[in-house]
Order: sequence, then C-alpha cells, then structure tokens
Amino acid sequence: MKKILYTLLFIHLLFLGKAQKINPYIKSINDWHKARIADLKTPNGWLNLEGLFWLHKGINSFGNKEGSDCKYNNLEFPATLGSFIYEGDSVLWMNAANTSIKVNGVIINGVTPIKVFSKIEQGITMSWSHFSWTIIKREDKIGVRCRNLNAKTLTNFKGIDRFAVDSNWRLKAVMVAPEQNTLMITNVLGQTTATKTAGKLLFNYNNKEYSLDVIDEGGPTLFIVFADASSGKTTYGAGRFIDIPKPDALGNTEIDFNKAYNPPCAFTAFATCPLPPAQNRLTLNITAGEKNYGNH
Repeated sequence: MKKILYTLLFIHLLFLGKAQKINPYIKSINDWHKARIADLKTPNGWLNLEGLFWLHKGINSFGNKEGSDCKYNNLEFPATLGSFIYEGDSVLWMNAANTSIKVNGVIINGVTPIKVFSKIEQGITMSWSHFSWTIIKREDKIGVRCRNLNAKTLTNFKGIDRFAVDSNWRLKAVMVAPEQNTLMITNVLGQTTATKTAGKLLFNYNNKEYSLDVIDEGGPTLFIVFADASSGKTTYGAGRFIDIPKPDALGNTEIDFNKAYNPPCAFTAFATCPLPPAQNRLTLNITAGEKNYGNH
C-alpha cells in the first residue's frame, strides 16, 4: 500500500513539475517581478530614501542639528556638514569647517563653494559615509533628495504582495492617435505639467471596452498612470503604474496588468509621484499586479 502511495505521489510531483516547466508565461512574470524587486534595492532604488528638503534662495544649512534649514533626522549624520547655496537657477555646495564630502566619488575638501546643480549640470551625486544626496527640480521647486544605504526601509524590506499571475489580464490593445499632443499630469505636490502623450489605448475586458491615456517618456516602452476599483482597497490608493510595448504600424500592442506596479510613493514619503488623470481612473476591478505596500 505504501509503495502505491509513494508511486502516486511521485507521479503527482512529476506532472506538477512538468506543468510549471511548460508555463513560460508565469515564469516570465515571476522573473520580471524578481528584477523589479532587485531594482528597488539598488543604491538608486526607492527603498533607501530618507529625506527630501526644498531649498529657499540663499544659504541652506544641512545637518541633523536643530534649526538646520535642511534638518536630516538621523543621529549618524553630522550636526552640520555644510550648506547649499541656491542662487538663480544654480545650487552650490560649501563644506562646513573641517568637513569633507564626495562629489561623484571625488573627495572635496575645503570651504570653497562648488557648483552641484544647474540647467546643464544635473544628476550629480554627493555623499558622506553611507549617505548620499542629489539635487532635484520639480517645476519651480529645487530640492535635495537624501538616501541612506543602511535605511531601515531597505534592510527591513520583505517584498511586495501581489495577485496570483492570471493570463486573463494580459490583453490585446490598440493605440489610437491623441486628440492633443500633451496630457496634463498632476503630482503629489499639486503641480500640473503638460506631458507628451503617445495616444489613447483601447482594450476590451469581459466584452466591455476601456481606454487609458498613455505617456511617451522617450524610452523603449510607453508609460501609464492609472487607478481602478481596487485602488485604496487591495492596491495603492493613489493608483499604480504600468509599462506597455510600443505599438506596431497598425497600432496593435498589449497591456499586461500582471505587471502593474506601485509608484515610489507607496514605499516612501520622499518621492513626488504623478497621479492618474481623471480619464485613467477605471471602474474595472483589476485583480492583477502588485498589491498595496506599507502605509504611505
């Protein structure tokens, strides 16, 4: 009897293994998700953000000291490391006495100000110990985005819950030309920006047609910010993101909601995410992709 049970168990496991091997679609989604998690954990990922300070014109002191213009609430950070000098469209950095930082990996000593941001010079990384920061621009606002490579939000990260992969949410779609060349997108700061649009995506689910306006960021794929009936319940309240392949000459493409992912604001309060425009708030309950994360 035991021999028969073991034989049946072996056959079951054998068929189960074959079923998993012959489902390349599920594997492709799982591989995509693994790459997504790995990207979140990188030094430039969203899990290590620990501060965002908006600069005022003139000198902005930087450190964990009370009264600092940019007060970094981490006791491992120096009381006063230096200052940002915001003049015109540029930002200069000036070390405090007896301190030094790295700028793009090069040690900077002394108190002579150096330019770290302008219309031309952007994306410069400054660092001290396991902390780093860059200057960002959001419309008329200039800010400092800070990262801690040992942040608890990174070290305590356990992954993102998601719905089971369901190929029914992989849908054929057609892109039609936009009525206008720009799409108005508002971010969490309340700033509204005219963004280049690729057109309107049409797709069908359960014999009902839906549409989403698509953003063209100039990359190899197109970008969509959307919300649906699951938003604020099982998924992030402010909506999710999804990338889609560029359409062929006839406008044919696909949208795979199994690859719907949370915006940076789901992981940190120090991001400035775009919000779905009204026309991208679907009544459809999309039970695919990433679920809600944390309490942001």
